[in-house]
Amino acid sequence: MDTRRGIPQPIVGFHRDEEGHWVAELACGHGRHVRHRPPFQVRAWTQSAAGRQAMLGVRLDCRKCLPEQAADVQG
Repeated sequence: MDTRRGIPQPIVGFHRDEEGHWVAELACGHGRHVRHRPPFQVRAWTQSAAGRQAMLGVRLDCRKCLPEQAADVQG
C-alpha cells in the first residue's frame, strides 16, 4: 500500500472549525479540512447537508496517521 499521502480512513462525521471551515471527522479520530475554495479546491458537496451525508464512509488520506507524524506528536 502506498502511504505517502496518508492512511485511508473513512469519514464518520463533519464539524466546523473556529473559522467556519468544514472538517471531516475520520474513523481514526483525526480530522481533515475539506474546504470549498474554487478554483483551487472544488468541493461543492461540502455546501449542503445532503452533500456531506453522501460522503460519509468515503475514505480520505489521514496524514496524521503516518508513522513519521505519530513520532512528531509523541516526541
